Parts: sequence; C-alpha cells; structure tokens
Amino acid sequence: MPCTLPAYADLIARALSTEGGHLAVGRGGFTLWSGRGCCLSGCEETEILTACRAAGLPVIDSRPVPFEHRSHLALSGSMIAVGEPPDPPPHHGLSSASLAVVAEAYRAAGAAVFNLEPTERGVAR
Repeated sequence: MPCTLPAYADLIARALSTEGGHLAVGRGGFTLWSGRGCCLSGCEETEILTACRAAGLPVIDSRPVPFEHRSHLALSGSMIAVGEPPDPPPHHGLSSASLAVVAEAYRAAGAAVFNLEPTERGVAR
C-alpha cells in the first residue's frame, strides 16, 4: 500500500531499501532511519506510524516499555546498524548491532515491534 503522506513517501521507500532502515517511536516522538546518518525526527507519530506499518517498514514502538527498562536499553544497549554492517558480537552500548538483535531486546522489554518477525538471538527465523 503506498504512503498517502507525500512528505514521507520517499523517505519510507528509502528506509525500505536500506539494511536496518526502520521507524523508532518513543514517548518523545519518532525517528525514521532511512540511511547511515540519515533520519527524520518529529513529535506527531500517528500518521507516520500508520504509513510505515502499511508500507511494511520495521517499526519499534517503545512507548509501552517502562521508563527504567527503556532508558537501560537506550544507554547500555547497542545502536542499530543502518546502512552499514553491524559490529561483531559481543554487543554493548557503543556498538552497532543488526536491526533484528536490537528489536528483539526491545520486544523482550515489552515494546511493540511491527513488520519484523521474532528472532532467536537476533537471527531471523
């Protein structure tokens, strides 16, 4: 289904074609990662969340995660490698991991993850 938001359509298409491209939604808004160092942030996440889900882009919605868990993941967990190869394990707060690895950590903490199948140790099933 094509995006009905012209301002986001090109960025969503770019994110879909980029390894690790995704939408991150939190209590402070959203960040659409569409390339290495390329992102769009905003505070009205409803429309872009709907558009990204409809387009099949992976989405991590951390709003349901309790603050202490979310802050631990954000400060101590790995970053997502977007448009570049992930670092080899072990992963830590200053390393880049695959989208699957980070999404699984957020899913385990209670985040809603869309358009990305659950994994076993960050390896897609």
